[in-house]
Amino acid sequence: MQLSSVVTSPMLLLQLCINTLRSIFASVFSKVCYGTSRVCWGTISSAAPVDRKVDQGRYQNAMTPTSVNYHFTRKCNYKCGFCFHTAKTSFVLPLDEAKKGLKLLKGSGMEKINFSGGEPFLHEKGDFLGKLVQYCKQDLQLPSVSIVSNGSMIKEKWFQKYGDDLDILAISCDSFDEATNQLIGRAQGKKSHIDNLHKIRIWCQQYKVAFKINSVINTFNVDEDMTENILQLNPVRWKVFQCLLIDGENAGEKALREAERFVISEQLFQEFLERHSSVPCLVPESNEKMRNSYLILDEYMRFLDCREGRKDPSKSILDVGVREAISFSGFDEKMFLKRGGKYVWSKADMKLEW
Repeated sequence: MQLSSVVTSPMLLLQLCINTLRSIFASVFSKVCYGTSRVCWGTISSAAPVDRKVDQGRYQNAMTPTSVNYHFTRKCNYKCGFCFHTAKTSFVLPLDEAKKGLKLLKGSGMEKINFSGGEPFLHEKGDFLGKLVQYCKQDLQLPSVSIVSNGSMIKEKWFQKYGDDLDILAISCDSFDEATNQLIGRAQGKKSHIDNLHKIRIWCQQYKVAFKINSVINTFNVDEDMTENILQLNPVRWKVFQCLLIDGENAGEKALREAERFVISEQLFQEFLERHSSVPCLVPESNEKMRNSYLILDEYMRFLDCREGRKDPSKSILDVGVREAISFSGFDEKMFLKRGGKYVWSKADMKLEW
């Protein structure tokens, strides 16, 4: 088409201008979009968005670690035949690393920390434990800080130095007959475990620490009536556990204990509970509750999954964070709430007469 004919036809001239503008605009828009898409998607690998969605879903379903049991040492001076957290290693995290992990837990929602072992007062004669207790109460300001111990290593000077920062102390006692404690392994030499229990009870009252008792019911004590002794000691809670088998800990070829001879039936456990039904502070813990209603952190700060009858560790929270590690813990939050685990005790709300 000649230019003269275009000029003489206004409609054709307008159409030509429109087509030219469309072509220019389309070219520019294409370059802008392509460049933008290259910036937006070129920096992310094809697998990354998928992994991120998976992680987000797992994190959303992950539980808040309201209450954590930190077994920072496996070493113990007792030899309880049914022990299901045995001295397979002697490792203990350096204090700064342990504090770092506890801070991560607090940032993820932890309100209650319980220190256990092994025997937690064994390492550095209780000073390591005391420093962790102080850190959790003074620096992290946790509502509840507690300890489970066999009581054999506790001295009054520990209460004098660290007692103000401890809310609850639970002492393990499986029998009020010294001969039975010896058979179980709940003893060290000829020292009286029961006399020590009463001494610690007095210290707890003196230094305003709530006193608890933990008992593991097994073939050696299942017929015992502990009612009178428990009422006399008057703990805020008497936790009664059914003897539990954990492969690799107290059962199986690689175990350090052989606990099969300690195991009792569900019926015998229920009969023991019925015999002590008049004890108001009794709190029963069956094997089912023990397996999946506790968040257990080992000496490497790995959550332990006990659902399959063994302890399968997650990665350490120091390496992957709390949310990633807890998603592999096997923790059943419904069971945790069912056994009253959501309630957090502390000195501030304990209604006790000191």
